[in-house]
This record gives sequence, C-alpha cells and structure tokens, in this order.
Amino acid sequence: MPDTLFLIAALAASVAGMGWLALAMEVHWEQVRGTLPQSPQLVTRLRCLGAVGLFASLLLCLKVDHASMAALVWIMAVAFAAISTAFTLTWRPHWLRVLVFWS
Repeated sequence: MPDTLFLIAALAASVAGMGWLALAMEVHWEQVRGTLPQSPQLVTRLRCLGAVGLFASLLLCLKVDHASMAALVWIMAVAFAAISTAFTLTWRPHWLRVLVFWS
C-alpha cells in the first residue's frame, strides 16, 4: 500500500475520531440527531470510538514515517480534523449522521 493511501486513511481516521468525540457531547448530538435521546452507554461508546479513531490515525502515521515526522503529521491531521468537524457542525451538521448510522 503506497504511503499516500496510509496518510489518507490516517486523515479519515482522524476526522471520524473527532466526529465521534463531538457527537459524544449533548449539544452536538442534538444538532445532528435532533430529539433522539442519547444514552450514557452511547456516550461512552462514542468516546471510545473517538479515541480508537485518533489512535488508529497515529498508528497509520507511524507506518509511513519515523516517529518525529509521524508525530508532526499526526498533529496536523488532528488539527485539520478538529477544524473540519467544527465547520461541519456549523454549516452541515446532518453530514455527521453517517458516523452514527446504527442509532
């Protein structure tokens, strides 16, 4: 698998991880899912998925580069994911429904 695909996968994992972490918050959940109730188990699941997504992103970055460069690329990917998730929640929150298709 070429390095570019690993980096694209790392970016996708970062975006998904940030999306799940955002959806674990009640305010963002209401933006995306409306009045559908959010159980404590779902909040825990979303937080765990968010952490796993960010960790998978780090591992994918480490697969491509040595540790010092991978850490820099990972931080930039997480920053991009945070900004893109914030913009998505601002203008098109319903786009994040794909991250919670099971509920």
